[in-house]
Amino acid sequence: MTDRTAPTNTKSIKAEILTIGDEVIRGEIVDSNKARMAQRLLQCNIEVHCQTSVADDAARMSELFQIAAARSDLVLITGGLGPTSDDLTTQVMADTFKSPLFLHEPTLEAIRLFFKQRTGSQRPMPESNAKQAYFPQHAAILPNPLGTAPGFMLAAQQAVGTEIESAAESSGHIAFLFCMPGVPRELDLMMDEQVMPWIQKQWPNRPVTCERRLRTFGIGESALEDALNKVDVLTRIEQDRQLRFGYRTCFPDNFLRVIAQAPSAAQAEEKLDEVSAWIREALGPKVYGEGEMALEEVLSDQLRAGGQTLALAESCTGGLVAQLLTNLPGSSEIFNGGVVAYANAAKTDLLGVSSELLAEQGAVSEAVAAAMAQGARKRFGTDFGLASTGISGPDGGTPQKPVGTVYLAWAWEGETRVEHFQLKFKRDMHRRLCAQILFDGLRRHLMGLDVVSSNFTGRKLKVSENR
Repeated sequence: MTDRTAPTNTKSIKAEILTIGDEVIRGEIVDSNKARMAQRLLQCNIEVHCQTSVADDAARMSELFQIAAARSDLVLITGGLGPTSDDLTTQVMADTFKSPLFLHEPTLEAIRLFFKQRTGSQRPMPESNAKQAYFPQHAAILPNPLGTAPGFMLAAQQAVGTEIESAAESSGHIAFLFCMPGVPRELDLMMDEQVMPWIQKQWPNRPVTCERRLRTFGIGESALEDALNKVDVLTRIEQDRQLRFGYRTCFPDNFLRVIAQAPSAAQAEEKLDEVSAWIREALGPKVYGEGEMALEEVLSDQLRAGGQTLALAESCTGGLVAQLLTNLPGSSEIFNGGVVAYANAAKTDLLGVSSELLAEQGAVSEAVAAAMAQGARKRFGTDFGLASTGISGPDGGTPQKPVGTVYLAWAWEGETRVEHFQLKFKRDMHRRLCAQILFDGLRRHLMGLDVVSSNFTGRKLKVSENR
């Protein structure tokens, strides 16, 4: 490989990500580390041009390390820094870049102290953990206060100091390889406190990139694009070279992602505010929130602001709606309780649904859904009652009520609304979608809208009468 000059602040920086581990390759774990690192790099206006995963195989790892160092300016690597025989990253890095391992005594003492503090003085550090205190000779060490696997940075083909600041002063070499632990919380802290500050020092004064994610429900990607095109939102975005736009489906939602680049974070956020306003104007209540705020959190905030409460009567959702609500801190302020009434007897005994109604209409029916929502509201003394009853499958359907049939109900003072859907999804997706429709229906009602939009996919054309 030939040495290259480090890129200037205005030149595009090539970055790539490499995750290591048999468990990653086999799909035994979800590889979230790629996203975690890429999102952080984006904040520095550094885009990842390649992401790769490799098994715990020394020959293949060495090959990919060399390829990455040859084609990229910055390489972020996770995994393979543990104490066991299948943790190969450090040794392979040393062999690949001809930088012999050395024992870093301060790191060894830090690992010993970690074990002493976590397990007590009676349990000494296992000898295998000493392996984690060895590093390539010219590595800059990245301490790990949360675990026993420190990271390190190596500048390929060029000796640098043993402190990470020394590498920032190094000239003539571009391939900086950062090796970090695969445990997400350890990786996050190392990226935020050590790697990102180093990158910002190495390539200062670069344009800032910010992103915003708008969350929508009840509308597909093609319909989203049509709605945005009708008012030229996409055209306006495309005309600004500092803006980019995209879609992402994350069932049961569709996300709209806007990326803005500007000299400062404040200017980038100002652009994002402008584009977000365009999108919200075009889509109206289809946009329910931004960022990481899920629909149940948006609804909880609405109820809290109004001093209102709800109760649940769940059949086909099996307690999922209650689970999603109680995952939120402070949910006791808005959620009084719920009943998972699977059997008809439970619907009668716990929610007051008459046995005659069940016999006449069947458990999966408009009338029973309404009675369940009313029963929950009455039993728990709340402002609102929500109910679900349906056939999530994969069996149990009939020609009159096929798999996927569901009735969802919302009850409040003086009124109950029931909607009938045919949702053709697998069992877990069916239940999750039902929960989301219930949340969205109450959100819409609190905004003064109909509980379900007239063009909602899966909604039966016959609108149930108010009760």
